[in-house]
Amino acid sequence: MPSPAKPDVVIEPIAAFRDNYIWLLIRDHRAAVVDPGTADPVRALLNARGLMLETILVTHHHADHTGGVAALAAETSAAVMGPAREDIATGGARLQRLREGDTVCVLGCNLNVIDVPGHTAGHIAFHAPELQAVFCGDTLFAGGCGRLFEGTPAQMLDSLTRLAKLPGATRVFCAHEYTLANLRFAREVEPDNPFLAQRQQACVRQREQALPTVPSTLDEERATNPFLRVDEPAVRAAADRRQPGAGRSAVDTFAALRTWKNAFA
Repeated sequence: MPSPAKPDVVIEPIAAFRDNYIWLLIRDHRAAVVDPGTADPVRALLNARGLMLETILVTHHHADHTGGVAALAAETSAAVMGPAREDIATGGARLQRLREGDTVCVLGCNLNVIDVPGHTAGHIAFHAPELQAVFCGDTLFAGGCGRLFEGTPAQMLDSLTRLAKLPGATRVFCAHEYTLANLRFAREVEPDNPFLAQRQQACVRQREQALPTVPSTLDEERATNPFLRVDEPAVRAAADRRQPGAGRSAVDTFAALRTWKNAFA
């Protein structure tokens, strides 16, 4: 389902694998993609719409985000932009290495690069103020956050906190359809949060209609995502009940929540 941004820019999800989203940005007949884990569905859509791929954006090195980069770059000569501190499989295409503070122009819109280590060591996000959008890969999810494969709880919490400081209307374009599982966990943490109950019901209805639950907004995430609510007394108390002592600091609370979520069924 297309998401409106600027009047002349549309952002659409391309479903991939079991639950990935590749994000497609379209302006007129020009296009950009974020985290193309596979080339086939991107290629099919570009061909069907007569779109010219200009830019490939990558948030981190995992194969389900980069598997289609080399083929798409070879076929279209699109510019490839990704994290400075990670090895991205480009098939020999030049990688424009990006880090905190860099700004790139994509389809006429400025995207600001934010370092968000935690899920991987060099993970980045792209904030597009003109589009009220942030493309955050596997760092911030709707209702949750990514696993810590290469970073520490302190790093991930800092990354999430920095994303959470973006304007509340910012739409969160994460890379997976994990929302219902994340919200089930969130309700275990905060069963009395009325905003969370409402959000869960709305997302269930969306999935029953085979609609994506993303993008969400940062206002929604701040109100319902336990990983952004580690300073809330109810969240700290829940973490402390699960792991005594976890409520003593935000980092300890976050670490306990992430460990709890890893084992949550």
